[in-house]
Amino acid sequence: FGVNQRKSLQNKGEFVDVLYLSATPIPRTYALTIYGDMDISIIKEKPAGRKDIVTKVLKFSEMETVLKTIKEEIDNHHQVYVVAPLIEESESDLNDVNTIYELISKNISEIKIDILHGKMKNVDKDRVINNFKEGKLNLIISTTVIEVGVDVKNATLMVIFNAERFGLATLHQLRGRVGRGEYKSYCILKYQGKSEIIKKRMQTMQDTNDGFKIAEKDLELR
Repeated sequence: FGVNQRKSLQNKGEFVDVLYLSATPIPRTYALTIYGDMDISIIKEKPAGRKDIVTKVLKFSEMETVLKTIKEEIDNHHQVYVVAPLIEESESDLNDVNTIYELISKNISEIKIDILHGKMKNVDKDRVINNFKEGKLNLIISTTVIEVGVDVKNATLMVIFNAERFGLATLHQLRGRVGRGEYKSYCILKYQGKSEIIKKRMQTMQDTNDGFKIAEKDLELR
């Protein structure tokens, strides 16, 4: 629920008891826990068998490393998510799902790839996700529609293009799509830009898998 939706629900009664649950605390939620009149319970343990995800930050020019890592994971019979900020090509220098599809198809042969984004019909989205879950696809190129609710234990690599365009909470949520099984998993944040804020945000993601620390740093940088 958004802020206004929560307020609307609380205003339906007097002295309403409210339970907030957050998997990835965004800065506003984190601030509420500090300044709101709330009792707080924290579950910091990972589910049994989960490993920390190794995060690598790569510059825009380091495409060869990205392609090599994708190929290695697929050769090891694992699956890969690739996230792009755009559905269609635009005048900006941001990556879109179709351009990335062509790039990966051209450089890595004999792999099964499909595209997923929010403008597709639900039946088509379900088909792509189910094919991925069933192992019929090696890789899906997607927008942030995979941020929540997709659980494929064989997926071991998340590559996020233009990572500088996403908030830290979103990056953390996306990264959480891998590392859900017994296999060692990786996240590559491919970014462009030279500002100190971008570098600090990327460094935060590389240094920790702790959502609370990420939310705290996000609040600090804002």
